[in-house]
Amino acid sequence: MGQLSDRKCQTAKPGDKVVKLSDGNGLQLWVMPTGAKLWRLAYRYDAKQKLLAIGAYPTLSLASARGKRDDARKLLADGKDPNAQKKLDKAARITANANTFSALADDYLAKMKRSQRAETTISKVGWLLNHARPSIGSRPISEIEPVEVLAVLQPIEAAGKLETASRVRETIGTVFRHAIQTARAKADPTQALRGAIATPKAKPRAAITEPVAFGGLLRAIDGFVGQPTTKCALQLAALLACRPGELRHAAWVEFDMEGCVWSIPAERMKMRRPHRVPLPTQAIAILKALHLITGHRAAGLVLPGLRSAHRPISENTMNGALRRLGYSQDEATAHGFRSTFSTLANESGKWNPDAIERHLAHIESNDVRRAYARGEHWEERVQLMAWWADYCDALRLGGKVLRFKAAV
Repeated sequence: MGQLSDRKCQTAKPGDKVVKLSDGNGLQLWVMPTGAKLWRLAYRYDAKQKLLAIGAYPTLSLASARGKRDDARKLLADGKDPNAQKKLDKAARITANANTFSALADDYLAKMKRSQRAETTISKVGWLLNHARPSIGSRPISEIEPVEVLAVLQPIEAAGKLETASRVRETIGTVFRHAIQTARAKADPTQALRGAIATPKAKPRAAITEPVAFGGLLRAIDGFVGQPTTKCALQLAALLACRPGELRHAAWVEFDMEGCVWSIPAERMKMRRPHRVPLPTQAIAILKALHLITGHRAAGLVLPGLRSAHRPISENTMNGALRRLGYSQDEATAHGFRSTFSTLANESGKWNPDAIERHLAHIESNDVRRAYARGEHWEERVQLMAWWADYCDALRLGGKVLRFKAAV
């Protein structure tokens, strides 16, 4: 039973030497000559007498000091040295404080760069993570609770930005999984938030897939009055059915005009694989005309922006041009040219669907099928793109549109 009381602790007076007041089971209150009162625990471990500093009185009360004494005794019963455990706990706290959410987020972005992910992808991930930094950026990642992440998401949801809220949750989750993989966290709190915020309704990118209407869009692009680079970008997007980002960041060194091939390096592809695009004669003509405008600039970009030759035009530039042509975001987008090409090429029944998918640089979702579908279908793709360019010409000129028969 304890020998000390709060009254004794409060009234204990200092002397010329340290005054040691025992509470039992090794717990002592040391009254220093300066008047300071310190809790100490005397114990034996590995046949040696040791001393554990517990805290200062009255910051640490008598009851709390007894609790810490009991915790230390439990460690001794388990064969552990309380002093060694104290050092381990301190090191863990230092590590936890260093491994904040922002630190892990920066580490994850650095990993993306080492993995040669596209700069646009890294930039988007960084933008999404910035939504979380003000609230949880300075928090040790191993201590963050689901309710803290929810507090990040709810204002975004309340603003009606459901897609952004969903992507922020997913991106925060990738940082936690990175922390788990590097032994700096044990759990991902975003998993507990599935269904906690409203789910955005899936909305495919707008695209014109009706031949006559697509011909009207092509004529509208030909009549575009604005920057010639923007006009060429839309024309090439329609002819080549490439991702807008792949086209916007294209460099002249990637184009073999004589061989009629555009070779896109892996680091600029969504699936991180190099990709070749056959260039029909119509695309070559546009590129040659464009080369007279941008081909001699130092940065070497095919479609440099107006403000800097070292930065390409933005996707908003292409979509903005479509808006100026009278097409709303629900009718046509720069990315929608891919859907137009896929739909009309497949409906023609003339081409192997695998060749169409390979041109679009899609990855087969079926593992077994993907293992066997390794070919590029290059020769067929060359013919496919020549047919597509000629078909676009016919639609642009308002020629007779023949309805395709369903493929058998």
